[in-house]
Amino acid sequence: MENLNALFHGFAVALTWYNGLMMLIGLVLGIVIGVLPGLGGPNGVAILLPLTFTMPPTSAIIMLSCIYWGSLFAGAITSILFNIPGETSAVATTFDGYPLAQQGRAGEALTASFTGSFIGAFVGVLLITFLAPLVSKFALKFGPPEFFAVFLLTFCSFVGSDTKAPFKTIIAMMLGFGLAAIGMDTVSGELRMTFGLSSLLTGIDFLVVVIGLFGLGEILVTMEEGLAFEGKHAKINAKVVLETWKKLPRYWLTLIRSAVVGCWMGITPGGATAASFMGYGIAKRFSPDGEKFGTGQLEGVVAPETAAHAAGTAALLPMLALGIPGSATAAVLLGGLMIWGLQPGPLLFIEQKDFVWGLIASMYLGNLAGLFIVLSTVPLFAAILRIPFSIIAPIIIVVCAIGAYAVHSSMLDVWFMVLFGIIGYVLKKLNYPLAPLVLAVVLGDKMEAAFRQSMIGPSGGLGVFWSNPLVGTITTLALLMLFWPVLAFAWRRLRQMLVGSPTPAKRMPRS
Repeated sequence: MENLNALFHGFAVALTWYNGLMMLIGLVLGIVIGVLPGLGGPNGVAILLPLTFTMPPTSAIIMLSCIYWGSLFAGAITSILFNIPGETSAVATTFDGYPLAQQGRAGEALTASFTGSFIGAFVGVLLITFLAPLVSKFALKFGPPEFFAVFLLTFCSFVGSDTKAPFKTIIAMMLGFGLAAIGMDTVSGELRMTFGLSSLLTGIDFLVVVIGLFGLGEILVTMEEGLAFEGKHAKINAKVVLETWKKLPRYWLTLIRSAVVGCWMGITPGGATAASFMGYGIAKRFSPDGEKFGTGQLEGVVAPETAAHAAGTAALLPMLALGIPGSATAAVLLGGLMIWGLQPGPLLFIEQKDFVWGLIASMYLGNLAGLFIVLSTVPLFAAILRIPFSIIAPIIIVVCAIGAYAVHSSMLDVWFMVLFGIIGYVLKKLNYPLAPLVLAVVLGDKMEAAFRQSMIGPSGGLGVFWSNPLVGTITTLALLMLFWPVLAFAWRRLRQMLVGSPTPAKRMPRS
């Protein structure tokens, strides 16, 4: 009851005309940032942080957080329309979102994406509102073994969900791990596979890999199949939103499951990108249409977007309650709080009630306003597909190059983008999945660091991954998912042996 009273007071703080204006400005700026590949929420918040130094702390944090919500909403736009993730957490959205757009269902895909994002964020804010003390204590239980177990579960869920070609999934994953190992070893400080290039000290940026694989790679595949001069048909009437909303209730279990996964990954913190991949992998595993994922399924759009937005929202909980940022954006916001003289932690909820509950109330309002803004522009976004490909393809290539260059202001990244565009083209022609490769590039170094820190700890053996019920449960579940294709094959063979096949009756010879 005390939390509800504080929340209502927070709404009174957030609904002043000035804070409301900052909310809308932040959402619009976030949508622009999310559409541009290479920027993303953390970079956008960091770039625009100086604009808020002269504002009151509550107004400043509301504007910055709304920039983040807007970028998360808009990250799916280019993923669905052009197969270019505007946000790193929107990579998994391309797997089914882009095929839907190619089928003339861009409006459905965008509506499902935005609605799933809103639901995931709403669940995340509810968690922050009512379960802050309990969740904060739970987050403190996560050390290197627990982080490694979570990452292992994320990777194994992909292997377990691919019963047709698990070895191709593993090969793509190993390639991603190799790319993630380039640069400085985060544990020992040694250089690996830099080939004397100082620009590789920090490794190959994930965004460069994604822009090349998905953006340039898709254009090469399209050109090889024959340059399409006509635009794609897309329904752009307002009824698409209502028609899509009628279909979404059938995925209620996927929405709940993805929201729970996202909140868990945001608090622990695994991050919105890992949450989106895990949400997609789990949805594919348990969906009756799992084998059709990747061909244009609404469920394949809803699952990653719900998980990513839930994780992005829940990541603010450990930042506010413990002073531990749960994501890159939360880390930037943490720096902003310190600049304004605010110290995140348990005392923040006592000493700065107006600030904390005003921020939480703005999360409800900002996501609701963001949903209406992006839904109202669905016809505009869907209409982009009516532009002939011969016109839009050169523009996409230029945007990809600008996005790759903007990551580190380096021409080497542009050449890497071209290289990964060719690699993406080859892998697509050979039917190798890109999702495990991208996931390994994103989480490979973090997974390696967590494993090595676990090994050099007091236990110093693989038994550390079963040292307590929490890490033991996660590790066991991960191994079960890893060997699921083998177990499923063995179970089918066992059933065939037990049931047996009826022998055909022999015909009696004619006398």
